[in-house]
Amino acid sequence: MAVQLSGVPVAQKMRRRIQAGVEQLHQIGQIPTMGIVRVGARPEDVSYELGATKQAQSLGIAVSRILLPSDVEERQLLEILREVNVNKRIHGCLLFRPLPAHLNTYVVLGALSSEKDIDAMTGASMGGLILPVMEAFPPCTAAACLELLDFYQISLPGKHVTIVGTGAAVGMPTAVLLMNLGATVSACNVLTEPKRLLDLCQESDIIISAVGKAGLIGREHVRPGQIVIDVGVSFDNQGKMHGDVNFAQVEPVVKAITPVPGGVGAVTSTVLSAHTVAAALRANGLTGKENLEIPE
Repeated sequence: MAVQLSGVPVAQKMRRRIQAGVEQLHQIGQIPTMGIVRVGARPEDVSYELGATKQAQSLGIAVSRILLPSDVEERQLLEILREVNVNKRIHGCLLFRPLPAHLNTYVVLGALSSEKDIDAMTGASMGGLILPVMEAFPPCTAAACLELLDFYQISLPGKHVTIVGTGAAVGMPTAVLLMNLGATVSACNVLTEPKRLLDLCQESDIIISAVGKAGLIGREHVRPGQIVIDVGVSFDNQGKMHGDVNFAQVEPVVKAITPVPGGVGAVTSTVLSAHTVAAALRANGLTGKENLEIPE
């Protein structure tokens, strides 16, 4: 039976670090504030927004929500983001994606200041992960994976990690972060042949799956001694949440595995709060990077 890598104690430990930063800001009369910009009302966006807002407010972080209709004009959205950039009371901003089809995603994301980009939405922030000449925040879910691995003292240098799914929000940045920490990374995408995917998964020390396809990783993909991090989320017709990993098949075989729900997802919104406080500390010329961001 595998050890279950719950995200709950990880988030609890992070909350203590965040609260220390919040107290530091309160001492100088500053309230860390997260801006949330949502276009439309996709159920998954609304659900995440509610959870992130509740999490932030419980930590003493204010939330400024800007809710726009799905048919908002691009020029109006760009103007709102420019206002967020110059608003000194908003320290970090989350813009929900994907955006409606009539909006140019790259133009819109390019309008956000990288200093307020707390989820690596801009090209500058993503580039900062590869060339760390600037203090860029990684995507929250990617950072949550590393927080979880660090909490459970899972060593990365020299380990072979297979990442299933290479999206810009999770798979691709997670691969970069892992390589920066000395891991050997294999990345699989929709064009990876099933046999090759099978071989890479079986050969790896750690599997991270971030596709959003229930049951993608089964018994045939794993072997004893492995660590499995399930980032994927999907819902069946009854509204039940599933991960990418067939938990019933994989859990009896591997060394450790994250549950869904209750694994990486339990950490992600906490990372968002941590990034907001770190951005507020930076904006006020204070330190806090070493305590509030991903493990070094």
